[in-house]
Amino acid sequence: MSWSINEVARESGVTSRTLRHYHAIGLLEPAWTADGGRRYYEQEQLLRLQRILLLRELGLGLGAIGEILAAQDGAGAVEVLRRHRAWLLAERDRFDRLVATVDNTMTTLERGGTMTAQSMFDGFDHNPYEAEARERWGDKAIDDSMARQRSWSKEQAEQARTGFDATRAKFAEFVAAGTPVDDPQVQEAVHGHYEWICLFWTPNRESYKGLADLYADDERFRQNIGDGNDALVEYLRDAMKVYADARLA
Repeated sequence: MSWSINEVARESGVTSRTLRHYHAIGLLEPAWTADGGRRYYEQEQLLRLQRILLLRELGLGLGAIGEILAAQDGAGAVEVLRRHRAWLLAERDRFDRLVATVDNTMTTLERGGTMTAQSMFDGFDHNPYEAEARERWGDKAIDDSMARQRSWSKEQAEQARTGFDATRAKFAEFVAAGTPVDDPQVQEAVHGHYEWICLFWTPNRESYKGLADLYADDERFRQNIGDGNDALVEYLRDAMKVYADARLA
């Protein structure tokens, strides 16, 4: 039995555009493609899509999901699902702890009591992406970035808070005007983005181009940056790569 891309999109809640993107980056190949390019999926592909969505629910990016799936490809479907089930149960336990913390806070406040700082924040994951970042870029890179943030001046902290929104607004104007990505005005805006990134870490040519790809390939970044405007995200990616080739070593 097979399902068309539109049927899979309807049943899974994943847009056909996203399914095509998963295909383009090698994350989810269709079982076969009909004349005219329409994609069709069978049970094997639906099981893989389920695994992708489970990992997305755990907050992982597409790059990390691809690595996990590649490592799991030799295992049986039931064994893989058993691992995902264990991860989901761990997440459920974490949310149970958060609910207990909120309940405890409400009860304490109603009784006029006070809570320790430790009990007030029990169960909170202050940076849900830190473990993924450490695995991808290493402890030293993340520790150095955190040290930079602790040393920010008031002006730098404000730049960190507002800098990216300013960059996004400029690029939306460039996209609307059809300005080429190598236009000097565009490249000057990219320089502003690079300076904003340098508040957190200092990328070289290769890592800045890798960040550009991450913006476009990771669904979380794509959505946060473009808010549905994929053309904006892809334009920023291309402009960043031009900048990296021209100005970074």
